[in-house]
Amino acid sequence: MQRNIIRIDEDKCNGCGVCVPSCHEGAIKVVNGKARLTGDVLCDGLGACLKECPQGAITIETREADEYNEIEALKNIMQEGPAAVQGHLKHLEDHHQMEYLRQAQAYLKTKEAAMNDKHQDKPMACGCPGSMTQDFRGQAKASPAAALATEPVTSELRQWPIQLRLLNPNAPFFKDAELLVSADCVPFTFADFHRKFLKDKVLVMFCPKLDEDLDAYVEKLAEIFRVNAIRSVTILRMEVPCCGGTVQIVEEAVRRSGKGIVLKERTISLRGDILD
Repeated sequence: MQRNIIRIDEDKCNGCGVCVPSCHEGAIKVVNGKARLTGDVLCDGLGACLKECPQGAITIETREADEYNEIEALKNIMQEGPAAVQGHLKHLEDHHQMEYLRQAQAYLKTKEAAMNDKHQDKPMACGCPGSMTQDFRGQAKASPAAALATEPVTSELRQWPIQLRLLNPNAPFFKDAELLVSADCVPFTFADFHRKFLKDKVLVMFCPKLDEDLDAYVEKLAEIFRVNAIRSVTILRMEVPCCGGTVQIVEEAVRRSGKGIVLKERTISLRGDILD
């Protein structure tokens, strides 16, 4: 069928990747140093990515292309975590794509019902890797902080509250701050959290899987970024896939804020190791 779809000029594209988070269907990836449309069925042709490209490499053209498929696009974006899904639904609502929005909501309800049926009469196993039961007893690990145990351990916490839902974007401690955005589980898993990560930083915490209204989290963070001169953001996430939403929420908030904030990401294993 003939329809509108994006075109990426490889001669102009420098592979900066700015367009990637602006595509709410996850249709654009950087491959071999160039932005690529990964599938016609994933591109709705609305062109939300156009204004994000600093090189002017993305345009809309009319050509023969497979029809946009909302369910395939939703499946694709679900791999990026709950914040990306919420961003996709909001994108559909903002652009008055109500039929696609109904399809997406119906599919998500079906998936939720299937998961509930699957686990109704038996304990949750590997359906969600982050919920799989593991027993670490008898496998104790020495902490790098053990060498400092001869002296009282000092808290490096610099402010209150710390939960994103409770934070005021205009709080004075955000001025010229270095932010530490952490998934809730990280401080309990990484024994030297205060000394290694929290020192001299302002802490923001939430859970990308269990907390509700993640789009409100994106907006709260975006407002913090907009009204303050944030110097840098370090993101701490767990290795389980659902914790990838921590990164997605921060990246989307930075995009909405319009700020060029330096982001650093660290992943913590279930045994408390830094994986990257």
